[in-house]
Amino acid sequence: MTAPPLTAAQAGVLTRRVTTLSVAVAAVLVSAKAAAWVASGSVALLASLADSGLDLLASLITLYAVRYAVVPPDAEHRFGHGKAEAFASLMQCGLVFASAALVGREAIVGILDPRPIAAGGWAVAVMGLSVVLTVGLISMQSWVLRRTRSVAVTGDRAHYAADLASNLAAMAGIAGAALLGLHWLDAAAGLLVALWLLWGAIGVFREAGAQLMDHELPVPDRERIIALMTADPRIQDVHQLRTRASGPYVHIQMHADLDPDSSLAAAHEAVVAAEKRVLAAFPAADIIIHADPRGRAEPHGGAFGEAEPPSR
Repeated sequence: MTAPPLTAAQAGVLTRRVTTLSVAVAAVLVSAKAAAWVASGSVALLASLADSGLDLLASLITLYAVRYAVVPPDAEHRFGHGKAEAFASLMQCGLVFASAALVGREAIVGILDPRPIAAGGWAVAVMGLSVVLTVGLISMQSWVLRRTRSVAVTGDRAHYAADLASNLAAMAGIAGAALLGLHWLDAAAGLLVALWLLWGAIGVFREAGAQLMDHELPVPDRERIIALMTADPRIQDVHQLRTRASGPYVHIQMHADLDPDSSLAAAHEAVVAAEKRVLAAFPAADIIIHADPRGRAEPHGGAFGEAEPPSR
């Protein structure tokens, strides 16, 4: 059964809860990995510790961003504060890039001059704990994203997905170095983590950038909006549809063709009914509908009015 769509306030509650959980998980992982790294001196564990440390900082940023993003529109921000989530994701990307560079440097040094690690069993146990906690958190974040599509939570989940990969790579590297005497495996695992961090950061950067650049909603969402608008035969067509996401909010603008002989009151009634249908499917939407007399409206809407819609 499909869950009902959420309002911006409901989405805000879910994102705040899951980001609070991510802060708690990151704090536990940083503490455990720091203790294990001090005991073992593992480069792979250092890489994973750096990753978790940045996850903690990024989660704190995300926690603030999702709280700010759902603040209602005010006199200075009439479109709301939703883009705070995208800015938070960009900050997360910067942190991840810096982390990957530092960890990569340590890993290369470790490959060129491999050193044995101590307390390998303790280090592997800590990485096992990290895997269990990270899998649980990612599962919760994925559930929230199916309900909210929060770009900030998307960025946070990317961090923890990278953290999961780093935990597994670090565990393999530490085990290989401690049990098989292949000390270079520890540093090689650290380098693999650094490369994974870079790849994840690029994906988050693209998604955050798309939202900041007012990229259109996915084609299926646009098609659904048009279908909802034209479900009433009084609305004969829809054109100049423009959409964008801003954190938990969605902004929708369009022109709707109506019978040119309709009265102003009848046209208003049809437009309001259409707006309610769209709001039922997109409760966090800000909708503007301009009514046009079909066949009698001259071209209008400015330079952006007749832009070609995106294709699949």
